[in-house]
Amino acid sequence: MGLKIESQTYKSIGFAILAALLYGVSAPISKQLLVELSPTLMAALLYLGAGIGMLIVQVVKFIFKHEGLEARITRREMPYVIGMILLDIAAPILLMLGLLMTTSSTVALLNNFEIVATSMIALFIFKEAVGKRMWVAIALITLSSVMLSVEDFGSFSFSIGALFVVLACICWGFENNCTRMLSLKDPLQIVVVKGFGSGLGALAITMFRQDMKGSLLYVGIALLLGFIAYGLSIFFYIKAQRTLGAARTSAFYAAAPFIGVILSWLILKESITNTFLVSLGIMLLGTYFAVSEAHAHSHVHDVLHHEHKHSHDDEHHGHAHNNNEKAGAHNHAHVHEKIEHLHKHMPDLHHRHSH
Repeated sequence: MGLKIESQTYKSIGFAILAALLYGVSAPISKQLLVELSPTLMAALLYLGAGIGMLIVQVVKFIFKHEGLEARITRREMPYVIGMILLDIAAPILLMLGLLMTTSSTVALLNNFEIVATSMIALFIFKEAVGKRMWVAIALITLSSVMLSVEDFGSFSFSIGALFVVLACICWGFENNCTRMLSLKDPLQIVVVKGFGSGLGALAITMFRQDMKGSLLYVGIALLLGFIAYGLSIFFYIKAQRTLGAARTSAFYAAAPFIGVILSWLILKESITNTFLVSLGIMLLGTYFAVSEAHAHSHVHDVLHHEHKHSHDDEHHGHAHNNNEKAGAHNHAHVHEKIEHLHKHMPDLHHRHSH
């Protein structure tokens, strides 16, 4: 069973990196679109693009009668859904304001502070295990983020734009942990709910501020960007969280800002300073410590009742069925009996034990 767990871990790492690749295109392209679109409208369009795009995917799956094995969101998860939506309204607006006041390459790399925020919130509020290597990673990533938010090291004055980005990262840190609590549910449904909920909320703010300006071409590009950089990216991010937990998924997601830096250099011709290169080196070192952490010990699973997609070829789903034993992946409400065992594991929703 250990090979099964290892295989799932590597698969989830792949999902996280793919999510990072998709999100990495957002900063430099958004910088160009903000020439004509307001920050609040831009944020609304990105999430609406995600919601509309993934809803189309959902409709296509229904038309072709693709079997749905994923568990649906229930009333029990609504507090996390509401928190996710409200935080997703605030975070991109703050990020767009930051983009207006500083370079997209700085914003792209400073986005790594989201790892710090997510890890700290996961540890102290959601009680997710964070090991020694992750603490080293948090320290290095924080140092790199501070270096990027200081405009003049002689006077230690902070950039307002950089501070907006940090506030966006804190919002996303809380949002990542709310999403993690939903990660066993249908990721397609989560993205649709997140996209329309956050997008319509940001659109309402835009209309209240009378900021509805921009050509149809720019609006269309923003919606398409939202589908790719937000919709598909969030979909794979949620699938990664199932196994890796909030903190570690965010650590692998650190590849996104590096992609944004490269695109900013290629597309916008933004210069790369020595300070930026030093910060990049520190960030890479911190990311290495974050992704190389291993975790294994004897632990107890208390009785747990929930519903999600699963199979019976792992160490955690040995329950019987009333009819014939179901083979392969399937979905239904089930009970985990109390068990104690030892194996390498990640802080997924089956491993929320204390240490």
